[in-house]
Parts: sequence; structure tokens; C-alpha cells
Amino acid sequence: MIDIQKCQITHYPADVLAGRAKPVEKIDDDIRQLVQKMTDIMLKNKGIGLAAPQAGVPLRLFIISLTGTADNVRVYINPSVTPTGDFSTTEEGCLSVPGVYTKIRRYKNCSVTATDLDGNKFTEEADGLYARALQHEFDHIEGTTIVNRMGQVAKIAHRRRLKALQDAVQNKE
Repeated sequence: MIDIQKCQITHYPADVLAGRAKPVEKIDDDIRQLVQKMTDIMLKNKGIGLAAPQAGVPLRLFIISLTGTADNVRVYINPSVTPTGDFSTTEEGCLSVPGVYTKIRRYKNCSVTATDLDGNKFTEEADGLYARALQHEFDHIEGTTIVNRMGQVAKIAHRRRLKALQDAVQNKE
């Protein structure tokens, strides 16, 4: 059972962001409520994607809305993402690492296979921002944040902000 009331944005370096998330066993009202809560969190924080670990729930589930609107939210349950093609380096931010924007190298294209909220399996090809968002959210369910993907120079450039986030998480515990 998921405590929806406790779901809120989790910040780096929270433990839930560092571990590999568990598969969703069954799609039930708990999962539907979680998706609704995640949508609320994502929209409130002006994001275009959110993974369950970012809401404090270690499940293999994420949502994406490239327009940042509730109408366009897509749900990806137990997804697999296969990157293809060339690389592109673009500035990225992350709701779990607020105040940090850094250049991240990702594949330009990928395919995703996942299950939707109705239990239907689907596969899609993605490029551009959609491919980047899929890889970013997939990283979260694998226990990877943009901090793990930053180069040394970026880590030095953002060291004060990262330290402040670490201190805030430690003070909550």
C-alpha cells in the first residue's frame, strides 16, 4: 500500500533516488492514485516528467507531459528504454536537483516499451526532447540522477548547490 499523502518531491541525495526501483506488480487503485499525485507534483513544480522515486516511491513507473499539462500526461509502467543513434549534449534540469542546470550527454533517439494505466503494452520510437525525457526518467528508476551524469567541471561549478541539497536532506533525517 502506497501512502499517497506522504508523496512529495524528493531531493538529491535522498536514498530513494539512489536505488534501482522495484517493478509494479499490479495496476490497481493505488497505482492510479500515485499517478494522479505524481501528475500534481510535476505540474506544481513546472516539470515535463516525473519518476515514482522522485515522489518517494521506489517503483518502476514514470510520467511525461512534453507540454507540461495534465491533458498530455503519458504513463510508463515497468518501462524499458533502448537508446539509439548519435549523441547530443543539451542543458538539463531535474525537479529532484533544484537550481542545477547542466549539460548532459544523451542519445538523440530511443525506443520505449512500457505498459499504460489500462494494462496495455506499447512500444514507441522517440527523438529530440521526447527521447531525452524518456532517458532522464528511465535513469531515475535505475537509481541515476543528473548529478551522476555530470562531468567533474560541472560538479565543481555546482558544488555549493549540491552541498546545500545534501545538507537539507541530512537535516530532514
